[in-house]
Amino acid sequence: MYGRKVKFRFFFVVTILLILILTTFLVLKSLEENVVYFQSPSEIKNIAEIKKNKIRVGGMVKENSLSMQSTVINFVITDFKNEINVTYSGAVPNLFEEGKGVVAEGFLKDRNFFSATKILAKHDENYMPPEVKAALQEN
Repeated sequence: MYGRKVKFRFFFVVTILLILILTTFLVLKSLEENVVYFQSPSEIKNIAEIKKNKIRVGGMVKENSLSMQSTVINFVITDFKNEINVTYSGAVPNLFEEGKGVVAEGFLKDRNFFSATKILAKHDENYMPPEVKAALQEN
């Protein structure tokens, strides 16, 4: 019916496809553990159930919400619709301050409380290091 060459090509193509499918599955499975989802305070208020996965919460640091006690920092992240209380222990980036953008990575305790393990301060596209700004003002 089919020749030897046709059978060989068929099995070769099927083998390559199986290897590709297996490789894709393994890559996606390994990435699943390292993916950290980004959510806003409004999205957190609307979730059905609280999972113990690591997430990132982003927004603005609310004015007059920052309080520091020795090594613990408490603040509120807002997206101007909803807010979430954040607690963090450790050093914060230099750009971290009230009224600025921030992304906190950590674990959600409930819909109103977030325990951060990492703080990432954001700046806008107009950011310029102070040294460069001073040099430009001199010229």
